[in-house]
Amino acid sequence: MRRLLLIGPGGAGKSTLACEIGARTGLPVIHLDRLYWQPGWVETPREQWREILDEQLARDAWVMDGNFGGTLEQRLAACDTVIFFDLPPLLCLSRVLRRRLRYRGRHRPDMAPGCQEKIDLPFLWWILSYRHRKRRSLLPRLRAWAEHPPRRLIVLDSVRAVDAFTATLPATDAKTAESA
Repeated sequence: MRRLLLIGPGGAGKSTLACEIGARTGLPVIHLDRLYWQPGWVETPREQWREILDEQLARDAWVMDGNFGGTLEQRLAACDTVIFFDLPPLLCLSRVLRRRLRYRGRHRPDMAPGCQEKIDLPFLWWILSYRHRKRRSLLPRLRAWAEHPPRRLIVLDSVRAVDAFTATLPATDAKTAESA
């Protein structure tokens, strides 16, 4: 596992697990939201976004979190492991609400500066409908992708599964944890 892609609904824990993997393995963490969004929630122009993504994907190793369906094929071609979060929608929603309270009026560490934490109805609907709408087409696609070794698909469908996966990671020493 040298190039990991973490995808799933908002509030699933993609960024949290990406940081944990990075801290324990020394792999650099790439938060797509941080690269894509400009201050004030302004989208990066498409051509510039492709260049930014190409630059990140060309690195030797990484842990990348984020969805951005329009670039999924490009990211799948570059990664060796996909971690797909298939957690219950209400759990994800509750995490997003807690995150909103925690970062109210500020931006999250995994988000671009100038993009304060916010929640709107389309985002809430996306979280609640992700499992029904996105997963239906995405999971078979990821399973087909993983049929070609050395590719690996890890589906995390519960908090227990996330904890079990995390337990398989190398132990963190104080020096590694400080650099993350």
